[in-house]
Amino acid sequence: MLSQWNCLLKNIGEWQGSFTRFSPDGEELEDTPTVVSLAILSDNETMRQVVRRNYKERPPEEKVLEYSSLGKGVLFFENGAFSQGSLQWGPFSQFGAEFGLISDCDRLRMVQFFNQEGKFDRLTLIRETLAEKNSTPRPILTVEQLLGTWQGKATTIYPDFRNPDILSTKLSLTLQSNDRLAQQLSFNLGNNSRSISSIAKIDGCILQFDRSEPARKIIMLPGGASCNIPVQIKPGKPILLEMGWLISPHQRQRIIRNYDDKGGLINLTLVEEEKID
Repeated sequence: MLSQWNCLLKNIGEWQGSFTRFSPDGEELEDTPTVVSLAILSDNETMRQVVRRNYKERPPEEKVLEYSSLGKGVLFFENGAFSQGSLQWGPFSQFGAEFGLISDCDRLRMVQFFNQEGKFDRLTLIRETLAEKNSTPRPILTVEQLLGTWQGKATTIYPDFRNPDILSTKLSLTLQSNDRLAQQLSFNLGNNSRSISSIAKIDGCILQFDRSEPARKIIMLPGGASCNIPVQIKPGKPILLEMGWLISPHQRQRIIRNYDDKGGLINLTLVEEEKID
């Protein structure tokens, strides 16, 4: 296994793109062009990260970070995918996470944020491409693109860096009616299997899972992205935060941050899926 630091190095480069801010209902509010560069300094032990925001109506802003170790709230996979954010949720506290996925010269990141009342409050989508490379066009995600059977592999890593868990997955998405989507997700680890079924109401760019406890929604976004969150975090209930990315019509990745019923971070899961039907 690669070290967490070596996994971080998969993100080295100058990433050109934009930070797009959305309302909790998926309405685009603001789009800011950005350049994010990550480079190793001459000591080969320090990462220098520069974030430049090129605003349209005011001077650019630049933020520089240098670090030689990683915080407890960040975890990386061997392909450079990562998530960082809160280690613990508690009542009356702000809570959130950032996710990152990489495919060739493109990178997709997302920040999900909940306010002190536990309500989903802010969403930022960050679409980036390495400098001097051509980005792959990806339209806004639609239900039609998701329909079918997706077979994949889920890799789960832990904050205490124990050995990862790897299991096979199958996700089937079918239309029950014009405004209802049925989802069945199964996991297989050796001789153990588990299946979860749910139904979502289709409301424009949002899939509402009102029968879940707590209620959840998936926001379908530009660039093939999706945001899967609880509408409101409730004490005593596990928390699952997810970002999805339709990389191509038959290839999708999802990255999931899991918390227990006391609000503590448990693990991070990367699901790599291919459409088989």
